[in-house]
Amino acid sequence: MSPGLSGDGTAERAAARGEMVQHQLEERGIDDPKVLAAMAKVPRHRFVDHALWTRAYGDHALPIGAGQTISQPFMVAIMTEALELSGGEKILEIGTGSGYQTAVLAEFTPRLFSIERSPELARAAAKALADLGYSNVILKTGDGSLGWREHAPFDRILVTAGAPDVPVTLFEQLVEGGRLVVPVGDREVQKLDVIVKRDGKPKMQQLVDCAFVPLVGEEGWRKG
Repeated sequence: MSPGLSGDGTAERAAARGEMVQHQLEERGIDDPKVLAAMAKVPRHRFVDHALWTRAYGDHALPIGAGQTISQPFMVAIMTEALELSGGEKILEIGTGSGYQTAVLAEFTPRLFSIERSPELARAAAKALADLGYSNVILKTGDGSLGWREHAPFDRILVTAGAPDVPVTLFEQLVEGGRLVVPVGDREVQKLDVIVKRDGKPKMQQLVDCAFVPLVGEEGWRKG
């Protein structure tokens, strides 16, 4: 939680992060001060290829390899805010990807579990997180749609890929009162769903339209 970041980049990049927070987040309704602080702190450029560093703080997704992308800053912020984190929650992230969303979540919790399907991306994310001093992240390579039963239940679960339906197993791995944030829809366009477990049943709210890469797995989309 809140490790000391080193190699944060130049003053220009720090200024670019500040502008990103103001123009892409605050002006579009993100108002949780803890989320804004995390987004202002985590160096997004460290999670993309060096050739893309000049574009790292723009309002867009960027390629990270293996057919995946790093989400636009606004989507990272709105998903994080939707979890309603007070600090200290046990979090499961499905889809480590570049590790950027992982780092933002790691600012809130002493124990963050994250699953990535691609070994290539998992290795790169692990290195980036380690280089920035995040020692509170536990990574695993595997089918994220099935969650991480050995460490369940979780207070919060965040899915960073689009699912055809809410994965039942992930909902089952929530504590009572827990929150699951997941994009649900077809392979191209989804709605960002927030599901709260109340008396063992889902209470759902839809936030915004979004477009994520497919959640591939047993309770997601089949490969291909």
